[in-house]
Amino acid sequence: MAELTNFTEDENQKTFEEQSCSSEFTEGVHGELIFLSAINAFFSVAAFLGNTLILVALHKESSLHPPSKLLYRNLAVTDLCVGIVVEPLKVASLISMVNKKWKICYYVSLTDSLSALLVCTVSLFTLTTLSLDRLLALLLGLRYRQVVTLRSIYITEVVVWIFSIIFTFIYVWIPFVRVWLFRTVLPICLVTSVFSYTIILVTLRHSQNQVQNHIGQRKPGQAVALNTARYRKAVYSALWVQVALVVCYLPSFITAVVLASQRGRRMSSSDWLTWQFTGALIYLNSSLNPLLYYWKIREVRQAVKETLRQFFRLSS
Repeated sequence: MAELTNFTEDENQKTFEEQSCSSEFTEGVHGELIFLSAINAFFSVAAFLGNTLILVALHKESSLHPPSKLLYRNLAVTDLCVGIVVEPLKVASLISMVNKKWKICYYVSLTDSLSALLVCTVSLFTLTTLSLDRLLALLLGLRYRQVVTLRSIYITEVVVWIFSIIFTFIYVWIPFVRVWLFRTVLPICLVTSVFSYTIILVTLRHSQNQVQNHIGQRKPGQAVALNTARYRKAVYSALWVQVALVVCYLPSFITAVVLASQRGRRMSSSDWLTWQFTGALIYLNSSLNPLLYYWKIREVRQAVKETLRQFFRLSS
């Protein structure tokens, strides 16, 4: 999702891809384009290696709750797609701009836009589903494993992919749909996640106070504390991934809102470059997530270490 349309709703104006693949914005900024290409190439390699390792680790790991494991696996798949599809296409489009291959640039940029829109939409909805999953685990208690099953999460993720594919193809006929994504879908997903984690953190804080007030209880109280501690770790793991997405997406969201508010004004070269650089931050998210999984999820960290040990043992 590293590009946007022309920030107005005038259908007679050129799309962002048509504007980008011309000398209108690219003249005199070849150094910046080459720098962006290098950044995206580095992020591509990091996303590919990191998410491949996480997917192998998740396949081996059996102690994680299957629905949560499926959600993390889906996130890793979308991040892997960014590394092996979206970012290479982005690099190709930037290089074609430098070489003034405008026809190649247009088709590569359009393919990059479609693939980026697809995987980023899936990531947004999957992270929102993960926040709701953690909230349901808190609200349902012992009924959680009966209500939130692996089958229900599979169905949810299939619906997410179908919706995202339809949403992506709509962009072919209505380029402005991506602005709608920034104006509505992204805020709705973020508000839903913030609402879920706020309730969770407030409830956990209240529960911690209750445990401290009944610190003299014996084994039953200890069992509850242990379950709460494990749940808290799962919540904070998901929350860190959510925060990383917000940090990486926020600059693009702010840029989109500012540019869209300037209705009727033509986009300048500096606007275009700002959008390109903030788009690179979105791609950075796919390289950061594997590090967060390794850092915050103990089971994944152990599986990654074991996978690396086996790899180096075979290599030697």
